[in-house]
Amino acid sequence: MINMFFYGTLRHLPLLEIVLGRPASSLDIADVSLPGHAVMAVAQGPFPMIVTAQDQQADGIIVRGLSEDETARLTYYEAGFDYDLLPVTLADGQTAEVYFPSADAWTPDGPWDLRAWVAKWGEMSCLAATEVMNGFGTIAPAQVAQWFERIRARALSAINAQSSRHGVGTLNGRVEILERARPYSKFFAIDDILLRHETFAGGMTEPLQRAVFVSSDAAIVLPYDPVRDRVLLVEQIRMGPLARNDRTLWHMEPVAGLIDPGETPAEAAHREAHEEASLRFDRLEAAGECYASPGASTDFFYLFVGLCDLPDDVTGVGGAPDEGENIRSHILPFADLLALAEARKTGNAPLTLLTYWLAHHRARLRSAT
Repeated sequence: MINMFFYGTLRHLPLLEIVLGRPASSLDIADVSLPGHAVMAVAQGPFPMIVTAQDQQADGIIVRGLSEDETARLTYYEAGFDYDLLPVTLADGQTAEVYFPSADAWTPDGPWDLRAWVAKWGEMSCLAATEVMNGFGTIAPAQVAQWFERIRARALSAINAQSSRHGVGTLNGRVEILERARPYSKFFAIDDILLRHETFAGGMTEPLQRAVFVSSDAAIVLPYDPVRDRVLLVEQIRMGPLARNDRTLWHMEPVAGLIDPGETPAEAAHREAHEEASLRFDRLEAAGECYASPGASTDFFYLFVGLCDLPDDVTGVGGAPDEGENIRSHILPFADLLALAEARKTGNAPLTLLTYWLAHHRARLRSAT
């Protein structure tokens, strides 16, 4: 049996329960401190690290009597954060094991606040930990570490889904999840689901086998210059057309990108505009939010029109090289974009939606300049 000292996110008992796989009420827990150390925020992410610090103490909890399996679960979860398990002696003389960061793994960035972390990251971290721990024993820790940001982004989407604006007038029926498995989980994931759901007649269906493509939420923004009455589109190769064997693999579309953990949709729209086209928006107009294909995908889009200055020399080639992006931008008079949509030549659903939204609101936007 092993005693463990926790100074960081695992002091949040709902998270600890998920990682250990049992309720906190069954654990032998006490508040303790580790002298000669301090808990610091990490510059690279929303989690802490412990550092040596003379005349200070790191407050935390000790969990006594953990089994080898529970220790293995903890080590699996912590593997993605590049930590090593080392022995320490606590202020009250008890001995315990502690996860210390590997040398030069992280950069300390001031004191860490557990309450502030719980308020902003607690729910997301618990959802992400559930996906991580579902892979315990089947998915290598290195793979979890590689895709952890996408796991957290999927967790953020699950939180965002609780405040969606649609659904007026629809059935609020019963759904029974009989089985749910995730046979694939990397940048995207696939879920196999066996379910029954309420029918409009009031009964329940027979068990239904379904599969769902699991992504994370995206912000999509059409840059528009109301003075010059022109838009900017970006062009890049797209995997959907490639997998479908489309004759056209490079697509013209609005600026778009997945929302990172900790971002709002609007913040993601501003960031992606700068990364893909070096644009700065004066204002964002919210133009809608929707699923791309609710029958088979969790893809959910927050749509915007971004008001900005689009001079002739604004176009070029951009994108984030570390993400393998190679993106070319184009300027079109709005009349030309509308003509493409009318001729059914916009092969991108968000672009088509934003084109018609802008056609409806264009006079208002132009009169305000």
